[in-house]
Amino acid sequence: MPNNKNKYLEELNAEQISAVENLSGPLLVLAGAGTGKTRVLTTRLSHILRLNQATPSQIFAVTFTNKAANEMRERVESILSRSVAGWWLGTFHSLAARILRKHAELVNLKNNFTIIDSDDQIRLIKQILVSENIDEKRWPARTLLSIIQRWKDSGLNPQDINKSHYSGSDFANGEAGQLYKLYQERLITLNASDFGDLLLHVINILKINKDIRVQYQEKFKFILVDEFQDTNAAQYYWLKVLSSKHKNICAVGDDDQSIYSWRGADVNNILNYEKDFKNAKIIRLERNYRSTGNILSAASHLIANNESRLGKTLWTKDEEGDKISIRNVYDGQEEARSISDEIESYQRNRHNINDVAILVRASFQTRSFEERFLKIGLPYQVIGGLRFYERVEIRDAVAYLRLINSPDDQLAFERIINKPKRGLGEKTFQKIEFYSRSKAINLETAIRRMNETDEFTAKIRLSMKLFIKNLDRWRNHIKSDKLGDLLQMVLEESEYTDMLLKDKSIEAPGRLENLKELVNAINEFDSLSNFLEHIQLVMDGGANSSVESVKIMTLHSAKGLEFNTVFLPGWEEGIFPNQKSLDENGKIGLEEERRLAYVGITRAKTNVWIFNASARLMHGQWIDSIPSRFIDEIPEKYVTKISSFADVIPEYQSGFSSKWISSISKKNSQSIDEIIVQGSSSPNSNIVNDKKLHEGERIFHQKFGYGTILNIDGEKVEIKFEKSDTKKVLMSFIEKTT
Repeated sequence: MPNNKNKYLEELNAEQISAVENLSGPLLVLAGAGTGKTRVLTTRLSHILRLNQATPSQIFAVTFTNKAANEMRERVESILSRSVAGWWLGTFHSLAARILRKHAELVNLKNNFTIIDSDDQIRLIKQILVSENIDEKRWPARTLLSIIQRWKDSGLNPQDINKSHYSGSDFANGEAGQLYKLYQERLITLNASDFGDLLLHVINILKINKDIRVQYQEKFKFILVDEFQDTNAAQYYWLKVLSSKHKNICAVGDDDQSIYSWRGADVNNILNYEKDFKNAKIIRLERNYRSTGNILSAASHLIANNESRLGKTLWTKDEEGDKISIRNVYDGQEEARSISDEIESYQRNRHNINDVAILVRASFQTRSFEERFLKIGLPYQVIGGLRFYERVEIRDAVAYLRLINSPDDQLAFERIINKPKRGLGEKTFQKIEFYSRSKAINLETAIRRMNETDEFTAKIRLSMKLFIKNLDRWRNHIKSDKLGDLLQMVLEESEYTDMLLKDKSIEAPGRLENLKELVNAINEFDSLSNFLEHIQLVMDGGANSSVESVKIMTLHSAKGLEFNTVFLPGWEEGIFPNQKSLDENGKIGLEEERRLAYVGITRAKTNVWIFNASARLMHGQWIDSIPSRFIDEIPEKYVTKISSFADVIPEYQSGFSSKWISSISKKNSQSIDEIIVQGSSSPNSNIVNDKKLHEGERIFHQKFGYGTILNIDGEKVEIKFEKSDTKKVLMSFIEKTT
């Protein structure tokens, strides 16, 4: 039992106290979600100082984010009642920068070196590509930056690079390694470092200079690491070197929450801890202080399907609570409606919607919720990212559509004239602007006229003629084509899609998905002008952070957060688990996707809602959806399964995973307008009517129920539904009543 001198230990449980008091040798604290890992880490640091085991300057405490570092500082200051200013307590990058400033000359830098951001990195790489006569359009600077960052995260210098390190990325016909070398040389010339260099340079200093290596190894008697499962190869090596003298390294983390492999994190760092740190002790924190029993049991059974884990089982002394609700809906629109209905009910019962979160697997999923919430006036915030229509790729695509709709839209013209690159330099564009002003004509007309003169070089003239030709053709398709087809044409023929396909940065796949979702969005409108007006209304209805609001974010952004109620939409194969992750990484990818599901469930204190749709509108086409395998991995005793079909087809309740609509695949090759008309549900070929229908007849529709036919136009039937509005649906989706 803690004595009076150690009152700060009294609120800890037995496992937490053990983690605090074990001060000899390597220690791994496996801290499950909501088990108080930050408290353990900060209390351990304070305990070391209270017992005079080390001075503040002899403790190296590192975490990943400034937020976490600040929280650690505040807690330690509260326990010790003293300032921690000047202590070795901060993020990997801040502590690395501190060491590098002291020894910068050893890597040919001055101690006043500049730390450049991603924009400066891109600008520098573009300069190098130009100097090496490499076509930046074919080999984007952002792709090379992503490759270089990956190498730095792995602790690789330019001289270390060989063919085995390319990972299938043959940038510039195998020149990436040489370009990396030139990039590093240029940084040295500029007396600059990027974020990857901060750790890499320090590693190089420790490797090369024995005296400095020994100095820091002797200096730091205790090393504390937060979120250890998120460390990359370079960070891991750094920690191993620094701890090799005293061996008092305490790593706090959760292998079940390792979800950042796409940015270099290696779950094997925590899985192999006992191998790499001899005589390491493992303490498991399993008592959860956040979630109800049912939530924890469901999450534990789900994650138990992973083979690559050290193993632990979360539990709580609190009540079992409500079961997890798993709801099947028709489509994405109904998913948004159902979730908004639940949130409004939550609000009516005087609950604070600040404590409600919608956690999506991919950022494109936010659109349907944003538009639904704006429509009904439900306040929301997109956390950790931009709102859908604020995203760069969406703004670019919309700018193309604005220019197609109105040649006088100068701002749209300026945005997209050189995106993707069309060879227009700043001087050439200034010439176009001057001509436009002097002739009192818009920029597009200016280019049309200048194409007939000798004011452009032959290369630019050819590029501008193609651009104008495309604009004319796109405008001719405004009324003859479906809007989604038009947008896809624009994205492909402008080479915007190709630009993103060549971009190998971690953001590029998400941007492509967002554009696909924009195609879905535009297909909901009958004219381009109406769609553009809709966007303006959406943008003007922005979120107000000063009022209570629902939080919308990706599952990755939600890590470390907690909410009373959590909604998890889109639990369908292909969306979650993500198909790209499965295709590229196989079993390893699947296990990380499962860890992500585990993170999502364990964000909730009392209520979890999981949604899956029977059909999704993807790329302007309906596809049938298969429920996520993660749903079946949660034992039925912890869940309540609900289906939107239940009030129409009662027998549907008897089977959840086996009775999905099977006929949608027959429609996959058809466009949205061929499958569904104005507000109808996802198609179901089980409802087929081969009898002749007449105006005034009473019919039945699977989603909308009973109604009366108002008008028949070929296969399109206008119906006044008894429990809904008047809608147009296809004849094949209704049946006569008897």
